[in-house]
Amino acid sequence: MKIVVIIPSRYGSTRFEGKPLARISGKPMIQCVYERAAGAGIVDHVVVATDDERIFSAVTGFGGKAIMTGAENRSGTDRVAEAAEKLNLSADDIVVNIQGDQPRIHPSCIQEVAAPLIENPDIQMSTLAFRIINSEEITNPKDVKVTFDVLGNALYFSRAAIPFGRDASTVFNTYKHLGIYAYTRRFLDIFRNLPDGRLENIEKLEQLRAMEYGHRIRVMVTDHDSPEVDVPEDIQRIQKLQIP
Repeated sequence: MKIVVIIPSRYGSTRFEGKPLARISGKPMIQCVYERAAGAGIVDHVVVATDDERIFSAVTGFGGKAIMTGAENRSGTDRVAEAAEKLNLSADDIVVNIQGDQPRIHPSCIQEVAAPLIENPDIQMSTLAFRIINSEEITNPKDVKVTFDVLGNALYFSRAAIPFGRDASTVFNTYKHLGIYAYTRRFLDIFRNLPDGRLENIEKLEQLRAMEYGHRIRVMVTDHDSPEVDVPEDIQRIQKLQIP
């Protein structure tokens, strides 16, 4: 069983075109993500999956591995599934999907998200959550929230504040979803053949497709936040973060 990190990356973005090639501390952002992933001791390979020659060239230029995928993929997970097929991964191999806009992702997050699949063959998909510290993230729709049951299985992901306390006196934690997933190659083939989900299209959250068709997602809570770059103004904020 191999553990392979695949980073889906596309050039086009309505809020930040060319984001993967934006410079973070002197390097293309995609290189920062790649190097953080490569720093995880359990990883056998790291690959960038893209449909853009500029990103492909940038990755191979710094010595990374890249693979071209089709422009028609519906989501990052669909792109990862195509890449896993082209890499001829085995059904039981574990694929970790890291978003290409998380240049400060902690390498230990890869171990944490893959752990449920390593320990339990019945689990086919997992993801990470972080207890929100900055209260502004609870109501900001760009920060996706997640709720989960007592076993750690996701109940729902939303851009809205969930759960919502009816009484102002109720004290509880709210968890932010981090855009890192682990799946078996077997489940990726299932996922890419599912029709679009109704809730997926409403919230614009690809993981809801799996849940809408009855598949469980195990949620692991991590101590490491992984802030994303959404707009050019985020670059300066990310560069100032002191993350080991």
